[in-house]
Amino acid sequence: MVGTQVAWPRLLGSHFDGVAPASAANPDWTQSPQVTWVLPVGEGYGLGSVADEIYYHFDAPRESRPRVQRLRAIDLKTGEPIWSVEKPFDYSDLYGYESGPRGTPAIDADRIVTFGVDGELTCRARTDGKEIWSVATNQVYGVVQNFFGVGASPLIVDGMVIVPVGGSPPEDQSIAPGRLDRVIPNGSALVAFDLADGKERWRCGEDLAGYSSPRTMRLDGKTIVLAFCRDHLLAVDPQAGKVLWKFAHRADKLESVNAMMPIVDQNQVFISECYDVGSVLLGVTSEEASVIWRDDEAGSLRGHAMRCHWSTPVLIDGYLYGCSGRNNPDSDFRCVEFGTGKVMWEDGRRRRSSVTRVGDLLMVMDEFAKLQIVRPTPTKFEQIAEFDFSDQLTPPCWAAPVVIGNRVLIRGDRRVLCLAFPDA
Repeated sequence: MVGTQVAWPRLLGSHFDGVAPASAANPDWTQSPQVTWVLPVGEGYGLGSVADEIYYHFDAPRESRPRVQRLRAIDLKTGEPIWSVEKPFDYSDLYGYESGPRGTPAIDADRIVTFGVDGELTCRARTDGKEIWSVATNQVYGVVQNFFGVGASPLIVDGMVIVPVGGSPPEDQSIAPGRLDRVIPNGSALVAFDLADGKERWRCGEDLAGYSSPRTMRLDGKTIVLAFCRDHLLAVDPQAGKVLWKFAHRADKLESVNAMMPIVDQNQVFISECYDVGSVLLGVTSEEASVIWRDDEAGSLRGHAMRCHWSTPVLIDGYLYGCSGRNNPDSDFRCVEFGTGKVMWEDGRRRRSSVTRVGDLLMVMDEFAKLQIVRPTPTKFEQIAEFDFSDQLTPPCWAAPVVIGNRVLIRGDRRVLCLAFPDA
């Protein structure tokens, strides 16, 4: 059995917060990094996960016929392949986006779980990629195709793999793809599978799937799962498979999506979307959620505190730092007071970005391949370094950087770069 010390086990890291794990390395983030290796990648938008100096990348090779989704294990130090496995899939995006996976693999000890763009949930051995079990969730639960495919990453907790499915009854299977306004949920908003054998443990929630990934929080001494679905934020007891409460939050537009991961600070939960209703901060218990503050739905979009699309902000010392906006012309990087929703500043860049925290600094990845090192402060936008990789990466660069010690993984449309920053 391989070692199990995990450096970046899932989307946004060990604690779902986009914070790089502590390390003995002492890199100087202001000095130009060296590109130590380059990994050509197929279709897809996400970065991978890391354990025991191995990087796991999930994509769909452009040249493969029939189409396959591929999981590769890569030596983090050298970029050399360790193993590669493939599985056929069938998916065509309704809006012309890439047909590869959107999510990040989840690691637990000697197993790794992927959730394909087609709803194929697969558990494999980390040592060689051998399949242990798989479930075609779209077929099993009757999922009517949404706008952009499955966008969530799996959650592994208490011996279960939990994913948003959002199926519908048999009579809805003839509904045209994308007509989610006509689809009736069938109680499978969130489904838990046994990590050992893939058998269903439970299903719950009357909602369709969003693009957000489920996460955990602690409430009253218990682990609770939060799932930001198509129409609601659900709080679920993972032991009972029971919805504790739900909070409605979605723009009144057919194609609107909820995609960011909920941000947790003790008993407060922040969620946001970019199409209409904006953000809300909730005070939560195991029985209910109440509004602390929320954006004015009737006001202008530019007046909203934060409009998160696919990027999740980072919370530091009572302030959110992250991208706000749906598209390039109306997007910026900003700081928002967590407890009040007050906008402290915005940088006016008019481009989308993603963010990861490294120690006392932020790494902001511009979708056009500029990597900025920013000092988080509520008084002003303070950039201390910038590195332009537009000669090596083509847009979109949508994934937040993955940071392991002095190494940083970033990606564009066709490549992943592994950067090594010099010692301080």
